[in-house]
Amino acid sequence: MLRVPNIDRLSFTLLTMQDAELLYEVDQDEAVMRYLNGGKRSSMADIEQTMLPRMAKYLDPALGFGIWQVRRLSDQAYLGWVLIRPMGFDTDTPASDDVEIGWRFKRAFWGQGYASEAAQAVAKPVLADKPQVHYLSAIAVEDNLGSIGVMRKLGMQFVKKYRHRDSLGELDAVLYSLKLV
Repeated sequence: MLRVPNIDRLSFTLLTMQDAELLYEVDQDEAVMRYLNGGKRSSMADIEQTMLPRMAKYLDPALGFGIWQVRRLSDQAYLGWVLIRPMGFDTDTPASDDVEIGWRFKRAFWGQGYASEAAQAVAKPVLADKPQVHYLSAIAVEDNLGSIGVMRKLGMQFVKKYRHRDSLGELDAVLYSLKLV
């Protein structure tokens, strides 16, 4: 299993199918959910019937694909998570050369650099020694300036504005990407 080492302030553990409560916990704030579904809190049924089955499609501990819980080292507070998976994981042809990264953090921990630090820490070992991966990409709605700021801190650049479609539906989004090779 690939491991993400601790960094100065944070530790990381790959979530399993038994960690529904951690996913649920983050989704209980309308501000956290604002750019995902208009601010609707997830129910435990949403987590169990939608989020966990989606995670199961790309969960691969050997490659580091999955959702990584992020904890603060000083007090073990659960801050949120970073996901990493193939772009288009839920299509018939997931990308083998493009890895998607995303994050969701509790509002109490916004604006403190945690998302940027955690995303960098998770991406580094997952992308190491994978010459077939040419891009690290992220998707957000256009007015989610916090997430776009994290993308820019990761070195990503704007690629396009488009209509993103997946098994959850459609939304107007922006794609940012970092060319790795």
